[in-house]
Parts: sequence; C-alpha cells; structure tokens
Amino acid sequence: MKLSGIHVYPVKSFAGFSQTEAFVTRRGLLMDRQWMLVDEDGDFLSQRECPEMALVKTAVVDKQLHLTFGIETCSVPLLPLADRERLWVTVWGDEVEAQLVEEEANSWLSDILGTNCRLVYMPEASRRLVDRQYANSKDDLVRFADGFPILLTNESSLVWLNGHLQQPVTMSRFRPNLVVSGFEPFEEDQWKEVKIGEVTFAVAKPCARCSITTIEPTTAKRGKEPLRTLAQFRTFDGKVLFGQNLIPLQEGTLRLDSTVNVRYK
Repeated sequence: MKLSGIHVYPVKSFAGFSQTEAFVTRRGLLMDRQWMLVDEDGDFLSQRECPEMALVKTAVVDKQLHLTFGIETCSVPLLPLADRERLWVTVWGDEVEAQLVEEEANSWLSDILGTNCRLVYMPEASRRLVDRQYANSKDDLVRFADGFPILLTNESSLVWLNGHLQQPVTMSRFRPNLVVSGFEPFEEDQWKEVKIGEVTFAVAKPCARCSITTIEPTTAKRGKEPLRTLAQFRTFDGKVLFGQNLIPLQEGTLRLDSTVNVRYK
C-alpha cells in the first residue's frame, strides 16, 4: 500500500500539476486552491459554468505562478503585493477575504475565457472553516477547495469503474490531491484515519461528485460519463460518491511511494 500520486491545483478549476513530494499544511497541500476566479459580484467560478477553465495549465517557476492557455501565457507573483485591493468573495456560501492579483492577469483571463472575471488570492490571515459537522476540531481550515483540505482517491476504485465504462477515464477527471494504490476497490469507504509516511489525516466524509467529472480535461468537452455509470453503483442519500475528503492532523512532507497505513471505522 503506497502513495502513487500527488497533485496540486493552485487555481480552483484550472489544470493542476503532479509532484514527487509536497508539504502538507493544515489547510491542504502547499499552494493548493490558493487562487480562485470570481465574477463581477465576487462569486466563485468553476468548470461548471466555464469548462474551458480546465484548459488553463499552471506551473510554479521562479516565485511566479505561470498560467498557460494554448500558446498564450501570463504570470503572477506567488505572493501578491501587500497593497493589492482586498475584497470579500463567496465560495459555496462562505464569505472569505481575498486579495486581487495584478489587473493584467484579470484582463488576460477574461479574454481567453470569454467572461469577465478576476483572479483572487487567499492570504494566510483569511479564515475559512471546514464544515463543523465533519471537522476534526473547531480550528480546521480550508482554502478555496469545495469543502475540505485534501481529496484522496484509490487506483483500484478507478480500475473498477473503468470496467463498467465503454470508454475508460483517467483519474484526472476526479481532481484528487492524493492517489493511493494496493487497496481493494472502494476499501477507502471503511477508513477512519490514514497515515502516509509521517503525516496523519482524519477521513472526514466521502466526496460527492458533480458534473465536473463529465468534462474531459484535455479538451473541455462535456459528456455524460463517468457520472452516469457511477450513479448506478455509488449513489448514497442522493449523492454520487467517489474518493474521500481528508483533514490533516499535522503538517509535514509527503513523498511519492511512501507507505500508506489506515485505521478502519
């Protein structure tokens, strides 16, 4: 049982990148969902409204966040200038204080995506709490991810799902942070706690999947799978489930191929 994938998505709903190691903060992997697009009212944007967001690639080079769309590129500092405008933004009903990035990036993103939008950054002073119903403590925080700091998926569960699909899909459809191998399909449903290397996580709840899983990340084309098939086998209380939401119980470094140990419910 080992850690077979580490993925960071600096901007919510943009493409992410893989790493061989990553630092886990109490809010998730370092820089994961640190940025987010908002509309003119400050409400978050995602692939649900704008599937082309899947085509914006991200990379971190020389203390800059590089964004690429086709042959066009744009960069913003990893840390916005202190005097950048602050504003309140909304993500899934949570109001969070954020900072605007440089106007050049906002214009570039609005042009390539065909909608007026702004890129915002969550500074460390901002606080967005994990849903109290599932939090491990009252101080559990999350950045701009949908609800939890970490999403984990199981390679065997994807193999099982692809066995029921006419056209197999890759794990990128599910946008996980951590991927594990060596377990039985959906064995993760029975986990209470996961220890990867020296970092321990509480398993908060299964991840309810949405229409973003039906968007092919390399083309931004929307279909019906894998959500349609997944719904036939993995619907509980009206929600289609794949993967587990985790809450870090400590900070530390994760490395690819680290041993994964679990505690069962």
